[in-house]
Amino acid sequence: MSIAYTGSDLSQTTATLLESELALFEKEYKKNFTPAESKPKSIGTPYFLHSPLSETGVLLIHGLMAAPEEVREWAVFFHKKGLTVYAPRLSGHGTSSADLSVRTYKDWIDSVDRGHAILRTCCKKIVVAGFSTGAGLALQSVILKPDAFEAVIAVSAPFKFKSFSSNFAEILNGFNQLCESINMAKHAKKFVTNHADNPHINYLRCPVSAFVQVKSLMRKVRRSLKNIRIPALVIQAKEDPKVAPESGPAIFKLLGSDKKHFSWIDHNLHGIVRGDIGNEVFKEVESFLEACCLVDTLN
Repeated sequence: MSIAYTGSDLSQTTATLLESELALFEKEYKKNFTPAESKPKSIGTPYFLHSPLSETGVLLIHGLMAAPEEVREWAVFFHKKGLTVYAPRLSGHGTSSADLSVRTYKDWIDSVDRGHAILRTCCKKIVVAGFSTGAGLALQSVILKPDAFEAVIAVSAPFKFKSFSSNFAEILNGFNQLCESINMAKHAKKFVTNHADNPHINYLRCPVSAFVQVKSLMRKVRRSLKNIRIPALVIQAKEDPKVAPESGPAIFKLLGSDKKHFSWIDHNLHGIVRGDIGNEVFKEVESFLEACCLVDTLN
């Protein structure tokens, strides 16, 4: 199996890095494969859509409990507009929820950093975009590397969750750790049910520890949003049942950029980057990129 990519004229460096990511996925998929849970490999495989004539690339980051397939339609949209796209696989994703349970947000940032390194081999300009936890990682990537990106797009970033279980994740995670330390692991509740928008892609149970990691990530993001100075687009569904809708306006308000835009999407599901509703999101994204003078790459 080779890395999933569209296009030609890849440099040896780009090809080598892509193959390295595939090899890592293959290794982790084999190690963590769970018959009743793991999705087909095609769901978790990172992919690269190359536009040889473009100098601009998009680093496109999926959400928690998902996989690169989650942002496939968004990636195709970018690619049809003439942009190169790389969708990395976040550590612990595309394999099993047990694998995710031992990962940290720093592992996810490492996954994103490797994706950025791939795009740097073939693109002079890079836009970072993400959905849900991927949006939080996109924002954190700009905070950590303020000169590395031309613009940032954050869709449904989880400043605040709505579910009861996520609000008490730290307490439950502490209880789980206590159970482990006193040899009473059977009493721990390490996973909660995930009512997935895309069950063919998402894990159907979420590690409590993963909620803790997302909340830790977003606390770091919150403290440094004022330092983001590049053009930024924030999008939020009005009736998001998983992420509190006020998350979007809160992020927008704290951003330090003079070139920022906020858009509401009138929808009652969390997943807004697939299907018909995704087309509404993509229209907002296209308008934003045009306003950022990246229109020359959008043929």
